[in-house]
Amino acid sequence: MKDRITAILANTVVIILICLLIFFAGTWWRLHEQFTLGEAALRKGDFTGAVAGFESAIHMYIPFNPKIEKAAQHLWTIGEANERLGDITRALIAYRALRSSFYAARWLVTPGMAWITRCDQKIAALVPLQKER
Repeated sequence: MKDRITAILANTVVIILICLLIFFAGTWWRLHEQFTLGEAALRKGDFTGAVAGFESAIHMYIPFNPKIEKAAQHLWTIGEANERLGDITRALIAYRALRSSFYAARWLVTPGMAWITRCDQKIAALVPLQKER
């Protein structure tokens, strides 16, 4: 009886580990796929596609994955570029996408708090400018 319980527990642990590995692998693959789509759209000058790709990549948050930081930096750069061009609406879209992506990725902790704080400051400064136009 004890051997049977041990076997059941061992099998349960193995099944859980396999499920977690499959979940992690799928998330990793989707993160890299969305990041690649965002970069391709950015190269083509497709604002909507670039924002959507980088935003989706951050939604697939995996701690310590360098693509997360790169996606965040791309969204920030897109926001700043549009801000310099005077397109406040698009700048706000990029900053809000960056901020909301990290909020969407939270569970026990909220990742990207430094990015969220930076975006909050930019958004607070830009919203009044948008209303003036």
